[in-house]
Amino acid sequence: MMKQLIIHSLLVFGIVQTNAQSNGNVELKSLINQSFSYFPKVKEVENMVNTAKQKIDIVSLNTPNVDGNVSYRFVQPKIEVPLGATNFQFAPVHNVDGNVAANYLLYDFGRLKANVEKSKSELQFAEHNVFSVKHQLAAQVATIYYNIVYVRHAISIQDTVLAFLKENKTFVENKFINGDALKIDILNIQTQVDAEQNRKIDLQNSLQKQLNLLEYTTGQQLINGNEFNFELPLKDLAAATAEAQSNNPDFMLAKDKIKQAEADMAIAKLGNKPSLNFGAQTGLKNGYVPNVNEIRFNYNAGIALKVPIYEGGRTKKQIQLSQTIVQQNELAVKTLDNNYKKDLQQALTDIASNLERIANTKGQLAQAQYAKTLAATRFKNGVGTNLELTNAGANVQRAELTKLQYVYQLCLAKVELAKLMGYQYW
Repeated sequence: MMKQLIIHSLLVFGIVQTNAQSNGNVELKSLINQSFSYFPKVKEVENMVNTAKQKIDIVSLNTPNVDGNVSYRFVQPKIEVPLGATNFQFAPVHNVDGNVAANYLLYDFGRLKANVEKSKSELQFAEHNVFSVKHQLAAQVATIYYNIVYVRHAISIQDTVLAFLKENKTFVENKFINGDALKIDILNIQTQVDAEQNRKIDLQNSLQKQLNLLEYTTGQQLINGNEFNFELPLKDLAAATAEAQSNNPDFMLAKDKIKQAEADMAIAKLGNKPSLNFGAQTGLKNGYVPNVNEIRFNYNAGIALKVPIYEGGRTKKQIQLSQTIVQQNELAVKTLDNNYKKDLQQALTDIASNLERIANTKGQLAQAQYAKTLAATRFKNGVGTNLELTNAGANVQRAELTKLQYVYQLCLAKVELAKLMGYQYW
């Protein structure tokens, strides 16, 4: 009970701190929006939206189909009947036909409308997919941004460690000249300097990798920011879950899949419906008695009703399959909801835990700094040892790095929470 009260209090504190912030990180917002126009994946999914729109235009068309046809057929034996002294020919040997035919769907009992609705659901899915890619890219850019901020701070701490060790080495070298220190003391400090220098090289390497990722996602090579100033309106689990269900693109895409499956089912239900078509044809051909070889102008028009009689239960089975797919997608939404509740709870716990850790590091850092000052004084007065001073300096470094890591983890936890809730911080 006490732990829950502490977490609740820290969350409230986080909300107050968040509301006290300014308009947020302007540079981060700029980088994210820049990545939307730079990163190729965004352009790829945006093109899918155009494709879906073009598909709607095609599906919505219900215009007459007009075809031009020309044919020639050679027929043997000649079709003729003897009439008196002559033979009467009923069909030409050389059959010629040239015509223009038009066909128009008068009524399809809802097929066209159902296909249009399906295409609209596909367009909505494509639009939400664009938002999903941008949402993931924004979280990636934000993570890279604050990784850079963290490594820069870590390098600054490392520089203070190196400066402290080099100052300590100079002091020991002077004592060695005066006969108050041993050569091994200088070598021990130099070993520590080398080790810390290698740690700095590792951090610089990590920084360069993050800058490479920044260029990969945004085209930008440097940032100016140096603070963990990610702005987010924190909420409790119930409110965060409701926001995720409304704004997170994963939920949007999952619901779109349900709509697409329902559209497929609506089309399947029309599989055994009739269709009514109008057809007309005009052109030139031979074969008209009594002069079957004469090419004559002709035309015809009519209405045709096509009624499916037997299809072996195919429509019924297709409907059952579509219903199963709808149910499957509905279950997928429930699974997604369950997973997101877990992830949201974890993110909120991380935020509360890191706020509590940050509060606890203040005393640890003050104690370590005081111990370092005391050890330095004792060493200069010949009372303490170099080992005590080195350990005290290392403790300060650990305390500063620990606080930096907690602040960094808090920032990333907020970025993760924003991603889960679908919060558009850019």
